[in-house]
Amino acid sequence: MTIEWHYTAGEDFSVLSLSGHLGPEGAHRFTGAVGWVLARGAGPVVADMNGLRSWSVNGRLAVIEAARQLSAYGRSLELASIPADGSLVPDGDCPPITIHTDLAADVAGHDADSQGGDGRQQWRTSGRPT
Repeated sequence: MTIEWHYTAGEDFSVLSLSGHLGPEGAHRFTGAVGWVLARGAGPVVADMNGLRSWSVNGRLAVIEAARQLSAYGRSLELASIPADGSLVPDGDCPPITIHTDLAADVAGHDADSQGGDGRQQWRTSGRPT
């Protein structure tokens, strides 16, 4: 099993929603989604993990690598609703990753109007429900 993703690019920040299991296969798909994110949108990327059932060590390492990759382009990674089956412990050279209890708490720290404006664009994997 792997992940499905849905990406919404706003003017000031973006949301990458994940569902499924972020394991070895899902880590590759997540890395591809982060590449997609880098080509679109601007500002911080909020990874909404509410739909993830679980994540493996490979998945957690992919998240840490995504933070590094986004940081190299001047963007940050924030996590919302991380799975309860493992913590995220980045090493010392990882950029800061803000973790929120849920997406609403994360979005409250941003300009929420930027997500609902006319400039909003969305993409998703083909299997992800609408």
